[in-house]
Amino acid sequence: MTKRFFFTLYITLLGLVISSTATAQTARNPIIYADVPDLSMIRVGKTYYMSSTTMHMSPGVPLMKSMDLVNWQLFGYVYDTLANVPALNLTDGKGTYGRGSWASCIKYHNGLFYVTTFAQTTGKTHVYSTKNIEKGPWKSVSFAPSLHDHSLYFDDDGRVYMIYGNGKIKIIELTSDVSGIKKGGLDQTIIENGSAPAGNNIMLGAEGSQLFKVNGKYYLFNICWPRGGMRTVIIHRADKLTGPWEGRVALQDLGVAQGGLIDTPDGRWFSYLFRDYGGVGRIPYLVPVTWENGWPVLGVNGKVPETLDLPANKPLIPSIVASDEFARKKGDAALPLVWQWNHNPDNSLWSVSERKGFLRLKTGRIDTSFVLARNTLTQRTIGPESTGSTLLDASNMKEGDFAGLGLLQKNFGLVGVKVGKGRKSIVMVSANTGKPVEIENIPLTQNTLYVKAECNFNKRADIAHFFYSLDGKVWTKIGEPLKMPYTIPHFMGYRFGLFNYATQTTGGFADFDYFRIDDKISEK
Repeated sequence: MTKRFFFTLYITLLGLVISSTATAQTARNPIIYADVPDLSMIRVGKTYYMSSTTMHMSPGVPLMKSMDLVNWQLFGYVYDTLANVPALNLTDGKGTYGRGSWASCIKYHNGLFYVTTFAQTTGKTHVYSTKNIEKGPWKSVSFAPSLHDHSLYFDDDGRVYMIYGNGKIKIIELTSDVSGIKKGGLDQTIIENGSAPAGNNIMLGAEGSQLFKVNGKYYLFNICWPRGGMRTVIIHRADKLTGPWEGRVALQDLGVAQGGLIDTPDGRWFSYLFRDYGGVGRIPYLVPVTWENGWPVLGVNGKVPETLDLPANKPLIPSIVASDEFARKKGDAALPLVWQWNHNPDNSLWSVSERKGFLRLKTGRIDTSFVLARNTLTQRTIGPESTGSTLLDASNMKEGDFAGLGLLQKNFGLVGVKVGKGRKSIVMVSANTGKPVEIENIPLTQNTLYVKAECNFNKRADIAHFFYSLDGKVWTKIGEPLKMPYTIPHFMGYRFGLFNYATQTTGGFADFDYFRIDDKISEK
């Protein structure tokens, strides 16, 4: 063999190594294939922090961190409960699905982290602050009114503002300690029609304000939705907060919109945004940003790229969702951060300590519907595929009780055990039509049942199938496929939920041995 042959072989192998390394360093959009909407993001040193929206869920305003902008770890929540009111407690017969706390804003100023949000349910703007974002504690204050989609901003002269609104964009000055509106402070409209750069035929007026200052200029990000079009990024810029502001369409591709700017330690810029993507929810994207004539230019030739020159995405399990065997050390009665209750929980009616290695959900009142039942324990579904499964012990359920695994949204689906006329049945309920219908009912002659739900979000298929097993080995499909549309009343991607509620007699309980989540399905 000649030297030329070995040299050619060496170059070929070197190319393969370089290619493999490059692939390993390539991130893909979406950066999180799960419901993490209304992102607000900061960088402190080399660490990125992000807050998001989970509205009616408790605890609320999830916090995540990352060292590379791509791979995020859930590390906390801003509050355990937003407020102790009937709607959030699910004691008013309606609940507050799709409301609760909306788009948050995260900032770091003078050694303090701030996370602010607002809520139709309380009619207030809520401000949380801490010196240690990862450990707390959080100081909480609130004030009226509820400032819609606001952006908290600390100006260079020490004054503090919120920019907010829908259509008309307004600014209001806050007290220096961010505890309320400053009496006699600045309060005016700064942009009469924030949607104007996108035309006159607008379905959703400019909202989602996020404000930044770069090289002495102010940049305000908003979204709007032209009728017959898609969610669109609008950017305005000005030399002063009071204007005049000039605006332009910054991105109109795939409906990826709403977010802001973030820079890296090495001087690169990105825009963090999200996309409405059907049943899985609103999923985060990153687009590269370049600067031209003092404007941030989003995307690659005006498009959202599929890949990014950032580290490769790691699986979302266990950083965003995770399995739970419900095994706890003695004295530990906590739930991992991946879990959220559908509303404020009744903490007297659940336990991970009463039976070792099990989650116990007890009934304390009569309910008529899955969505009105309290203490449904949830976590996100993930795309493009995900499976949730559990083993249910129904030994102590009472007449009229229904317990099992659900996919929570307005058009929900359930599989589990129902007790009626002194007998247990395996039941699948579907709300495909918008109202719950019992699709299949099979007699159950034992006290334990394995159940699972498989979700297919590939190319917005948005279909789920439900299964049961008597031994955990042989699985049988039950009921009908569940169509999973994203509905505004709930305003959230589908969630796996462990549930137990009574329709006739209180005092029963259901025990769940585990919850396991996987990023694969068997049913395509």
